Amino acid sequence: MRLSKPLLQLSSLLSAITLVRAHYTFPSLVVNGVTTPAWVNVRKTNNYNTQAPVTDVTSTDFRCYTSETQATATTIDVAAGSTLGIMSDGTIYHPGSVNVYMAHASNNGAATFAGDGAVWFKVYEIGAVTNGGTSISWPAQNLPGISFTVPRNLPSGQYLVRMEAIALHAASTFGGAQFYISCGQINVTGGGSGTPGPLVAIPGVYTGHEAGILINIYYPIPTNYTNPGPAVWSG
Repeated sequence: MRLSKPLLQLSSLLSAITLVRAHYTFPSLVVNGVTTPAWVNVRKTNNYNTQAPVTDVTSTDFRCYTSETQATATTIDVAAGSTLGIMSDGTIYHPGSVNVYMAHASNNGAATFAGDGAVWFKVYEIGAVTNGGTSISWPAQNLPGISFTVPRNLPSGQYLVRMEAIALHAASTFGGAQFYISCGQINVTGGGSGTPGPLVAIPGVYTGHEAGILINIYYPIPTNYTNPGPAVWSG
């Protein structure tokens, strides 16, 4: 049966709406249990309207995704040892993993800090649950956001906090993984004297060929999964 032109147009529109709903941004933090307004303490990303992901891990947009907006944000106080949340504008729709990186800002503060060079360290990750190839599940999928403990020994000062959700539903070919990214600005108070690391550059931390990025999650079912990037620094 051939669809009429109006029905074809409606079908295309519904498909476009579904695609947009399947994408997401991370515009808010959660501090002391309170969700901050969108794009107040998080730098507004290029995809604040389109919700389109980054797919090139060598792009400068892979850091904070702000090449078009040139955004900065207001820096919010967060106590070392407290829980910090990062919220989406919907849910983390796709199967995949999550990595959270931080970078200590220069003396001028987080508002003007670009995050250049090997200054980033990982503080949190969510991977997969596997059982040797029988099944695989993704705990981050469908969450509205994530939360983690700011390391108690993290030195006081201003930081960028970079959220990275990696959608792996189309990651069986190079460049198929989708990265949903944002950078928040926080001022850590009551910190300690730890030395965060290992330090990596973003972009530069990935090539796109890592087993946690270039992967077929459907067949054969992976026997295990390792998040890309350095080990988590927990302080």
